[in-house]
Amino acid sequence: VQLVESGGGLVQPGGSLRLSCAASGIFFRIHAMGWYRQAPGKQRELVATITSSANTNYADYVKDRFTISRDNAKSTVYLQMNSLEPDDTAVYYCNANRPPSADFWGQGTQVTVSS
Repeated sequence: VQLVESGGGLVQPGGSLRLSCAASGIFFRIHAMGWYRQAPGKQRELVATITSSANTNYADYVKDRFTISRDNAKSTVYLQMNSLEPDDTAVYYCNANRPPSADFWGQGTQVTVSS
């Protein structure tokens, strides 16, 4: 199983980035997918999730700024991030899960919001 994130980088406050996570080795369409992030010195936290039925859930601190979506034909999940703030600086991780035991993580992509 591989989850490969891309799209991170340095962006100014108020800017946008689009993260992608390409999955292989799993039957993508039956897995729930999620984005999490971890800032230096902090615990990993939920950003957004999307179920196999495309129902979405967002953390309060990104609601109305970030959008999660999935393309089952490409086995890829996306995170569109708008109105980025310095507090959004973190390593962003992709997750694929299907209870009871499937729980996979990518290697992460760095997002830095700074002027």
